[in-house]
Amino acid sequence: MGDGARATTARMSGTVIELATEADLAEVARLERRCFSDPWSARSFADLVANSRVLFLCARTHAGGPAVGYVVAWFVADEGEIANLAVSPDERGKGVGSALLDAALAEATRRGAITVYLEVRDSNEIARALYGSRGFEEIGRRRRYYRRPVEDAVILRRTLASPVVNADQ
Repeated sequence: MGDGARATTARMSGTVIELATEADLAEVARLERRCFSDPWSARSFADLVANSRVLFLCARTHAGGPAVGYVVAWFVADEGEIANLAVSPDERGKGVGSALLDAALAEATRRGAITVYLEVRDSNEIARALYGSRGFEEIGRRRRYYRRPVEDAVILRRTLASPVVNADQ
């Protein structure tokens, strides 16, 4: 789904996952406000669509349907960060979040990432369970990071692959 062949559509767990376009921005901004008490601005999403270091995907229940979720991840060198993942409250528990996370992890692997990071609200047990099911482990906390309400961010990391070490060195 990244550079090169750039597939624009994939079906994962019955969910259609597509690269986000400018046409998706209003829907994504609405979902963001619906899902988070401290949402990203619509402009934040607009700046991501054409950035080659960013993976911005939308999930749909069927091709051409409205976005029911999205994920934003960025990649630099051998690291990735899942910066934002949201699923419409009406679609939670149906595998949409899993499909988005799996697509982001597959892209991280394709881009050569060795580790992927993310942060999540301490109280978001459902998201933490999803991340744990994909091998993410807690490595730290940002105290009082979130504002509405004030809450710690739990920093998670997953190692995708070990770096190749040359035995001759």
